[in-house]
Amino acid sequence: MKRKPIAIVKHIPQRTCVGCRTVLPKRTLIRLVRTADGVQVDPGSKASGRGAYLHDRRACWDRALKGALAAALKTELSRSDREQLEFFSQTFPADVSTEESAM
Repeated sequence: MKRKPIAIVKHIPQRTCVGCRTVLPKRTLIRLVRTADGVQVDPGSKASGRGAYLHDRRACWDRALKGALAAALKTELSRSDREQLEFFSQTFPADVSTEESAM
C-alpha cells in the first residue's frame, strides 16, 4: 500500500485585537509598540519593545484608546501619544455600523 504524502501546514501566528478582542492572524493586524520615546505604530512589526495589536477599524482604535491599549502596553498614554494615535486612526474608513446607529 502506497502512503500519501503528508501536507505540511505552516504555523500562522495568531494575535488578539486590543479593541474588540478578536483573534486573527498576526499579519492582518497593526502593531503598536511602547518605546522610550512613547507609543508608536510599528509598520514592520519588528521594533523591540512591548507590543499590542489592533484592527484597521476606527471602532477598535476608539475602544483601545479609552484604556485597553494602555493596559496592554502596561503604560500611561501621554497626550502627544494619544493625539498621534487618534490622527493615525483617522486614516481608516468610518465604520458603517457606527454611522447607521447615529441616525
